[in-house]
Amino acid sequence: MEYKLHPDFNRVLEISIPIHVAGAFAFYTTFTALPAFSTLAVEPPSPTRTPTHYVDVSPRITLNGVPLRQDALSTFSIISKFMGNYPAEWDRHFRGIGQRGYNMIHFTPLMERGESNSPYSIHNQLTFDPICFPGGEKDIANLASRMEEEHGLLALTDIVWNHTANNSQWLQEHPEAGYNVVTAPWLESALELDTALLKFSKNLKTLGFPTMLTDIKDLLRIMEGIKLHVIGGLSLWQFYVVHVGRDADATVEAWMAGNIALPEGGFDGAGVGGLEGVKEWSLQQKAQFLRQKGLLGNDRLGERFRRRIDPEIGAALLAVLFGRYDRGGLSGPDEAAVRSAYIKILDEVNLPYYKEYDAESSEILEQIFNRVKYMRLDDHGPELGAINEQNPLTETYFTRLPVNAKTKKFDRRSLALVNNGWIWNADAMVDHAGPGSRAYLRREVIVWGDCVKLRYGNSPKDNPFLWKHMAEYTRLMAKYFAGFRIDNCHSTPLAVGEHLLDEARKVRPNLLVCAELFTGSEATDYLFVKRLGLSCLIREAMQAWSTRELSRLVHRHGGRPVGSFEVDEVVHHSPRPSSEGRENNKREIVETVKECPVHALFMDCTHDNEPPTQKRDARDTLPNAALISMCACATGSVMGYDEIYPKLVDLVNETRFYTSPSSDGEVKLETGGSGIGGIKKLLNQIHKQMGQDGYGETHVHHEGEYITVHRVHPKSRKGYFLIAHTAFPGYGVHRGGFHPVHLADTKAKIVGSWTLEVDVSEGAKLEVLNDKEALRGLPSSILDVPGFAVDLGEKETTITVPQEFPPGSIALFETWIPGSQQHADGLDEFVTTGAKEAFEHANLVDLNSILYRCGAEEMDFSDGKDGVYIIPNFGPLVYAGLQGWWSVLRDVIKKNDLAHPLCQHLREGQWALDYTVTRLERISKQSDSEGLQMPAEWLKLRFSAIRKVPSFLLPRYFALVIRTAYNAAWNHGLSLMGEDVRSGQGFQKKLAMVSIQQTSTVKSTSLYPGRTVPCLAAGLPHFSVGWARCWGRDVFISLRGLFLGTGRYADAKEHILAFASVLKHGMIPNLLDRGRKPRFNSRDSIWFFLQSIQDYTKIVPDGLEIIKESVPRRFLPYDDTWFEFDDPRSYSTRSTIEDIIQEALQRHASGISFREANAGPGLDMQMKSEGFQIDIKVDWETGIIFGGNQFNCGTWMDKMGESERAGTKGIPATPRDGAAIEITGMLYSALVWVEELAKQGKYKYSGVKVGDGDGSGALLTFKDWASKIERNFEWAYYIPLDANEDGRYDVNSKMVSRRGIYKDIYRSGRECEDYQLRPNFAIAMCVASRLFEPVKALHALSVADSVLLGPTGMATLDPEDSNYRPYYNNSEDSDSPATSKGRSYHQGPEWLWLTGFYLRALLRFDLMRRKTPEERIESFQQITRRLKGCAKAIDESPWAGLAELTNKKGAFCPDSVS
Repeated sequence: MEYKLHPDFNRVLEISIPIHVAGAFAFYTTFTALPAFSTLAVEPPSPTRTPTHYVDVSPRITLNGVPLRQDALSTFSIISKFMGNYPAEWDRHFRGIGQRGYNMIHFTPLMERGESNSPYSIHNQLTFDPICFPGGEKDIANLASRMEEEHGLLALTDIVWNHTANNSQWLQEHPEAGYNVVTAPWLESALELDTALLKFSKNLKTLGFPTMLTDIKDLLRIMEGIKLHVIGGLSLWQFYVVHVGRDADATVEAWMAGNIALPEGGFDGAGVGGLEGVKEWSLQQKAQFLRQKGLLGNDRLGERFRRRIDPEIGAALLAVLFGRYDRGGLSGPDEAAVRSAYIKILDEVNLPYYKEYDAESSEILEQIFNRVKYMRLDDHGPELGAINEQNPLTETYFTRLPVNAKTKKFDRRSLALVNNGWIWNADAMVDHAGPGSRAYLRREVIVWGDCVKLRYGNSPKDNPFLWKHMAEYTRLMAKYFAGFRIDNCHSTPLAVGEHLLDEARKVRPNLLVCAELFTGSEATDYLFVKRLGLSCLIREAMQAWSTRELSRLVHRHGGRPVGSFEVDEVVHHSPRPSSEGRENNKREIVETVKECPVHALFMDCTHDNEPPTQKRDARDTLPNAALISMCACATGSVMGYDEIYPKLVDLVNETRFYTSPSSDGEVKLETGGSGIGGIKKLLNQIHKQMGQDGYGETHVHHEGEYITVHRVHPKSRKGYFLIAHTAFPGYGVHRGGFHPVHLADTKAKIVGSWTLEVDVSEGAKLEVLNDKEALRGLPSSILDVPGFAVDLGEKETTITVPQEFPPGSIALFETWIPGSQQHADGLDEFVTTGAKEAFEHANLVDLNSILYRCGAEEMDFSDGKDGVYIIPNFGPLVYAGLQGWWSVLRDVIKKNDLAHPLCQHLREGQWALDYTVTRLERISKQSDSEGLQMPAEWLKLRFSAIRKVPSFLLPRYFALVIRTAYNAAWNHGLSLMGEDVRSGQGFQKKLAMVSIQQTSTVKSTSLYPGRTVPCLAAGLPHFSVGWARCWGRDVFISLRGLFLGTGRYADAKEHILAFASVLKHGMIPNLLDRGRKPRFNSRDSIWFFLQSIQDYTKIVPDGLEIIKESVPRRFLPYDDTWFEFDDPRSYSTRSTIEDIIQEALQRHASGISFREANAGPGLDMQMKSEGFQIDIKVDWETGIIFGGNQFNCGTWMDKMGESERAGTKGIPATPRDGAAIEITGMLYSALVWVEELAKQGKYKYSGVKVGDGDGSGALLTFKDWASKIERNFEWAYYIPLDANEDGRYDVNSKMVSRRGIYKDIYRSGRECEDYQLRPNFAIAMCVASRLFEPVKALHALSVADSVLLGPTGMATLDPEDSNYRPYYNNSEDSDSPATSKGRSYHQGPEWLWLTGFYLRALLRFDLMRRKTPEERIESFQQITRRLKGCAKAIDESPWAGLAELTNKKGAFCPDSVS
């Protein structure tokens, strides 16, 4: 199925794919990669695709029509051939299995068995066992339905895809289904070795070797015989080496015939003139050349002497060594001598291949020795006895099909088929009978002689019959069985498994698929799981070799830790009428996939495991079973475990039938009896209850011989607590050291305590094992264990284990938390509802208090009483509001990090709750903060509710409350913004929320001297309060994005009017200081201000009306006189914004010259006296404004030198005096704008007066002023690509270090600084694109793209500039003039805000050249690609914002505004 993606830059592209069935669903995206940005035409890249990803959907399991969760499964394995007569004996056992609380039976294969009688050696995959099921499919259908309906049991079957019985008749018709030397010629050597071993085994006696091994000496004698008669007789070395005589003849013949081929790369790079050096090569070098350049047949093993040297490559070497063959024979070398020399080279070629053969021969002998020793001598082996034809020395690796009427039509070589098997620590992704493996030659396979390995290839076309046959078998199994257990899944090619499971799911969509998967790698396990859609993997408790290891396995499969965070989210909750007219308050919840290990079917014992009696201690049967039953996953057992069979049942050779006390009557939980069936009934009932109801949290504790497990429901907090005294060898009969258990804030009552006693005497074992008819368990009994003390204290329950609690004992308790009713869904629902309504009356300033406020803001507002919260062993939050908590909690929740210092702090006390509530309550009592009252009340009620939960649950519920409140506040904030934000992408919304972060009411400053209003901060936390908060330049750089882009038009207007009221000298203040002591020292602020007014009039509905607004003036118009804010002249006159715009333009046209008021150390302790002088004038030849001097810094790059040690005090790092390019651009933008307004009759002025500076000169229209700039801009600022064009521009060629760019400054005090590449030109491009020639502009932008653009910000200086210093450290006080006291602030560090102007400029000029819709889409894609770093940074930042600047390549800068 294909889904088309259509680019949309206003939203995240999402595809909704409804999946209604279980299974593995693969998906990938095909796309054409975005080419690298270029100003030239670029050939589009070829389409490509992502890796394949998978969505696995679990099956919906039902039992008699009732849903059954996978974690509630209790599975029981049986080997069908031991069940007795069908149906009577089967029904009897089913009844006993069902009574014990199991709900699924795992059957070993029920198909017709092969000659070995092993259930896994299937003779015919399409025929059920005719002896057991004479009715065939009808019997199976009846079996499955009666199991479910009468006994409450589902049916799960093994499915075997990797092999078939060695006597399967269909193999004789289709030998290509197996690996033979026709289909797998690389196995030829392995077959010859196997045949020789069988022959040697048969002739042992004749050859004088023992046929009965009694000790190692006998085995060593036989090994010597194998070396001589097998390895030596086979000449296996011929499969490794080149044939010297054959290859020498072929090469010399090619040389004589002139058939010469020069290999790729020649003679190791030697040119024609260098071939003389080849003659000097050593023998080893010549051989290495042939191995590297001329070796053929090296891809795999195969026939003898498969490796050979390409004659034409060999001939090339001979031609270099001996020259061309002289047919006259007069001057050339003798061909016999050449052949002799070449033979020496070939002998050298063969040396590593002989070594390879020697190593593999040694490995073959080692493997044979170990296998024979295990099979015939080791105590733990089968001790097979005499060697004869029926029982050869070693198992054969091949099944040899008979030659008969069916098989005679095939090549005889195809009738020897590889048997299947397994290899220790094998790579599951390697086919060990394939060309890349030599496992069958090296005798590494532990082979199953009754099973032929099946050869599928990569797709059905590689082996049509086999794929079709096995698909039919798979569909047959899916027809009758609710689930599969894939046998040896790790040996199943993934493509095969995918295909066959697809076939099965066509028949039974909700198929449970378990797998026997032991790859030795979690990553590889996961690969199988995701590609096959596996429901669970078989995991075996009996693999644990100690109590510690068993506790690890239980912990792994036990579930999430107790008190885990809730990751599911309530996405909507509002009362809705139901169909009956009643309110429906049902919550809508997004369930989040929780990180966990691959799901398990955790077996206390499988039919392949030795039971506790063999492997541990028979008494461990009870604690081992109880521990597995407590796990939050599917669990299982096997017939014989509950009954305490003394040893593993041999599924091949055993002939007796099952017996079980549970099959002979009612199963009751009672003492005495035989086996653990009664207790298993209770354990299975509890396991099902916990699985069905979602008891998903578990705490596992290991102490010596003991393991305790406490599993609880995450909401009701009801649970079960198990104490298990394990029984491993050597544990004795004593209680063992175990301390009393303390369950905090939890009550408990005992369900029962029992111990298992088993008669493991030799007599008892012999009696059971010698029973010729029946498989039965050892004599055993269950005893009650009295004496448990359960002390129900006020704060905790203490459980004390009695003195008599020996290994093999368990105690089970039911637990709950007092008042647990309120901890069911009721509490979760209460704390996650009502927030939307509570927060909907808050305004944007209220939300600043609710969500944000850095430490300085909080201290300011509380008169120094309160700051942000400090978490012990972690540190302070970044905000006092909810974002401060959420920035910590979001990762804690995601990782379920219950060990985080915040969690520990919450468990220790409720201070965090107190702080959060009392803070909002206090603020809500302030005037104009009524909108905080309902949020404060909501938080108070929710925290009051969760104060009653146990301390170990407080982190969970605190996070739940904070997340709910945070989301409500966040969503409400977005709802108060413009439609573009509300419907925008997530990144856009996160950026918009920064406007709430930055706009706050603080006591120490405001926009006005007499009243407190919200105002923008220049940056948190450094510029957040007092005089340092509100900066004119910063406000109007950001106003377009923070206010106009978010729909906060009133806030934008307030800031425009406030700064307009403080205009003086034709400038707005850089530092506002609420209008009391404004400082007028920035030449660029006024132009950002005028640009913001222009943007306001164009973006805001009826925005042009703002220019008619009247504001009181802090200073007198056109008057440079300074007076204090409380002087009678202050705010005594009024001006319209229109007049203020004109005043700013006129004052600049007239020229500005003044010394800052209050100049001196009290105003700026770093600046020299000369720096306080402000001079600005217009060059009327060009219309460009010039200003500043080398001792002040009037643009945004305003870092003043501060270091006396480095000699930079009072010397700006970047004075940028002259004509900064961004000021020129914004001047032009303002002139064009007001000229257009004047032309429309919407602006009452038509120009400025130019004369002696008193405003009485001749009128210069705005159009004429703008025209002057437009005519001269490129001439003044552009540095041409071609130096030959320098004469057309105002360029000093000697100063140029980079071309095709725009100067940063024009005619500065230091000429070299004019020619520096900085990102400021992009500002001018954004506001005054008409000044730039598009082709030149785009090239300059492309230079910035490759040179200046960082992950988030723009480097402030060309990295190739000698002044480039990309790291900012304001605290450094060194001898370095370039960096001391942070003087590198604007000399390389990457500033964020410039990125916005740069990307806007890039988009504008790139779109100019784009003609087709596809090309225009690419332009937008180039922009969004460059926003990736910002999107990542805002996601990761605890401030939920973007840092003012970063160091080189986006590196974190500690001194940056956050």
